[in-house]
Amino acid sequence: MSGAQLRRLAVAALVGATAMLLPMPTAHAATTTCDPQGSISAAGGEYTIQANEWNSSDQQCITYSSGTAWSVSTANFTLSGGAPATYPSIYKGCHWGACTSGSGLPIQVNKIASSTSSWSTTQPASGAYDVAYDLWTNSTATTGGQPDGSEIMIWMNSRGGVGPFGQKVATASIGGLNWDVWTGRQTSWNIVSYVLQGGATSLNGLNVKALIDDSVARGVTNANHYLLDAEAGFEIWKGGQGLATTSFSFNATAGAGPLSQGRPVTASSVENASYQPANAVDGNGSTRWSSSFADGQWIQVDLGAVKQINRVVLNWEAAYARQFRVQVSNDPSFATSTDLYATSAGTGGVNTLAVSGSGRYVRLLGQTRATPYGVSLWEFQVFGS
Repeated sequence: MSGAQLRRLAVAALVGATAMLLPMPTAHAATTTCDPQGSISAAGGEYTIQANEWNSSDQQCITYSSGTAWSVSTANFTLSGGAPATYPSIYKGCHWGACTSGSGLPIQVNKIASSTSSWSTTQPASGAYDVAYDLWTNSTATTGGQPDGSEIMIWMNSRGGVGPFGQKVATASIGGLNWDVWTGRQTSWNIVSYVLQGGATSLNGLNVKALIDDSVARGVTNANHYLLDAEAGFEIWKGGQGLATTSFSFNATAGAGPLSQGRPVTASSVENASYQPANAVDGNGSTRWSSSFADGQWIQVDLGAVKQINRVVLNWEAAYARQFRVQVSNDPSFATSTDLYATSAGTGGVNTLAVSGSGRYVRLLGQTRATPYGVSLWEFQVFGS
């Protein structure tokens, strides 16, 4: 389990604990803190290392060496279940109001153009712990307390029989890797955990954006919310001494949001009043448009002017189209149109389509249904300039 509901409460002491630490004499001098809520600035302020011991009174020390390298230098926890004792970690971004420098965060989720990370670790052969990222989203760009959006955990490995919070809901191939997917709900935020099948001690060029996008598609993360920070560390139940990060990097860049978001939209039909076409362009992955139970149903968005279009994202509900076209036109009646994309082998899920064309109106035409129901989209996103 993530133990997120409790360990976050301890971070309120972060600023006061920071003042207790001595500055590093040189770029390569080791710095250690044994304060349960101590923190150490790393890599010129680009990252912060935090002790974050919130569910134990046993001694824990973390030691920073140089760059982004740090270790759990003292720990011998003995918990046998429940929440973990601690989550020592390195982070980039804004964590409970404490921000690193030059992170580029927060970024609105629907404007993340790319996000990647590399992480190399040392993992002792004994103990009970996970090796996991923790990403937080919030409804506003800043918060000094508990984020209210989603917690996206990415488990690189674990030992000692520990498992994520919630229930396993799927297995999925995302970003070229295979994951078990767990979801749950805390008092005021959603949790999704991606558990790497087979585990690893390092990841190079992890496609974090692909996992964030999947969390949106599952309705866990709201695309209108903001990614506040990215953490990488160790939730520890037993042992812990010797866990270490030898190198870590995280990068996220913003791009333009969907041209379609919030734009006027029409459809050939609706299943009922709850599933209006506007739901497909509201940036909310938990609302959807759904058509009547017939072939040939469509939804189209007015971009307001002729735009260059380079990408279309279709986030299907379970009722998807086996055969469909994405069309563009300057005529709202589509008397004349150009196909940006066409297939007769649709598979549902999230389709990210690289396209090339221009026009004011973009239409998804569901020619043939894959189910007895209509066609339904959580989100219909058009990107370009």
